[in-house]
Amino acid sequence: MVQIGKLTLDAPFFQAGLAGYSDAAMRLVARKHGCPYCITEAMLDQFLIRGGRGLVAAEITEADHPIAGQLMGSNPQDIAHGASILVKLGYDVIDINLACPVKKIRRKARGGHLLQEPDMAVDILQAVKQTIGDDLPCTLKLRCGTDDSAKALSDFYQIFEAAMELGYAAVVVHGRSVEQKYLGPSNWDFLKNLTHTYPQTPQFTIGGSGDIWTAPDIFRMIDQTGVRLVSVARGCIGNPWIFAQARALMQGKPMLTATLKQQRDVLLEHFTLSVQLHGEKQASNMMRKFGIKFSVHHPDPDAVKMAFINVKSLTDWQAVLDQFYEASSLPLQEGREVI
Repeated sequence: MVQIGKLTLDAPFFQAGLAGYSDAAMRLVARKHGCPYCITEAMLDQFLIRGGRGLVAAEITEADHPIAGQLMGSNPQDIAHGASILVKLGYDVIDINLACPVKKIRRKARGGHLLQEPDMAVDILQAVKQTIGDDLPCTLKLRCGTDDSAKALSDFYQIFEAAMELGYAAVVVHGRSVEQKYLGPSNWDFLKNLTHTYPQTPQFTIGGSGDIWTAPDIFRMIDQTGVRLVSVARGCIGNPWIFAQARALMQGKPMLTATLKQQRDVLLEHFTLSVQLHGEKQASNMMRKFGIKFSVHHPDPDAVKMAFINVKSLTDWQAVLDQFYEASSLPLQEGREVI
């Protein structure tokens, strides 16, 4: 069991907020495969405040809980206002993103680029916490610094310690700097030093992120770093089975590979959910990138990848499944069960 304020998770991992991916369709598929908790992709406070499509996109269903609404912004009052809107929409946790390394975010001094402005970052954390109070847990996503300089490290600790003092329930730290983006290995030693320096309590949890590609990686990070919660990010795109595999490891059971029938079922369900959420045209465009990620689990990944790239409709998607995921037409791949 892992505590995030009043929220209790029955497993020490969750699906991260993933820009361009982790919409309601992806989250619901992950939950059906054992994911105990999800975070939305980052929402700009201004989109919520202005209403319209940004506010509609933030709406959640009863099946999509527990869930954290992740916010980005550069003005303390505005991001606090955005947080209050998420509370009214029924979110379980408010998560502040100070980790996004995207260049266009830098121009607005949001996400990870606020790590070089620690006073502003702390003002944002304080404004959100004052607005939310103790009604819901507040959490924070950080990178380990803007870069590898001594100043960046000092700025990181100023923000991290402020989150602890303000009563944030959890801080999840990605072991790469903003400058690194996604290049090079995640610095798990940084996470280890963090957990050894700052005590974790039922009221405060340290989580880790970076280089989680398989279910065993989740528990390797816990063992090596001492974090109590692991963020599964790029490793779960096109691989919702990672959560079921992680639960199997927790129970001492074999870690099974998804059968071709299970892959087909998930691919069809995910597309159907995306159509319900976005309409067929937009879903077709979005699901191509998911198909590419799913294709690596197929015995003929290159051919499947190209087929998914050419999808333009639900009919096209169904045709790919009929061509490549019919058990009678597929050769057996070593180590993979076909039903």
